[in-house]
Amino acid sequence: MGNLINHEIALSHVTTQPAWVRITHWINALAIVLMVMSGWQVYDASPIFSFLRFPSAITLGDWLGGALLWHFAIMWLLVVNFLAYLGMNLASGRLRRKLLPISFRSIATDLVAALRGTLGHEDLTRYNAVQKLAYLVVIVDIVFVILSGLAIWKSVQFPLLRLLMGGYDNARVVHFFAMSVLVAFFVVHVVMIALVPRSLLLMIRGR
Repeated sequence: MGNLINHEIALSHVTTQPAWVRITHWINALAIVLMVMSGWQVYDASPIFSFLRFPSAITLGDWLGGALLWHFAIMWLLVVNFLAYLGMNLASGRLRRKLLPISFRSIATDLVAALRGTLGHEDLTRYNAVQKLAYLVVIVDIVFVILSGLAIWKSVQFPLLRLLMGGYDNARVVHFFAMSVLVAFFVVHVVMIALVPRSLLLMIRGR
């Protein structure tokens, strides 16, 4: 018992989330929230689905022109910060250490445990298989958000990208669903923070 307590005390003084991880994490979070809110305002100006509109209270920009200004301004912050985050993770080997290996079996096991409420969260320095999958999915998803957004914004300048997206209209659909995945991830992320408040302190203090 004494050894376990000493181990926990030692871990509490070790920085497990470097400063660059925390900074890029919070910038990413802010950029995504602003991008989504302004994107919803842009969407409302020309809806993809006739039954879906977003309330003005959760949109940003007040009107199409204002929303586009916000969207394009924050776009650069998201792209630059995401590239810095991904580049540092790859260069430092952190992405491989934290998110790999991963298997379907481990995902299934941890998912069942999570649904039963028996998934442990004692060691926040290690990600379970469900977390690994979620982070890998969101990294790929942000790439799709950026590429589909580029196909919409510069459709004429990037005809190959537009073609790969299935055309301009389909690029809008890809962009919408990629955005929806980010929103779903954000909601689940907030719920998990509420369930495990120590994870928020870890991302603020680094330990």
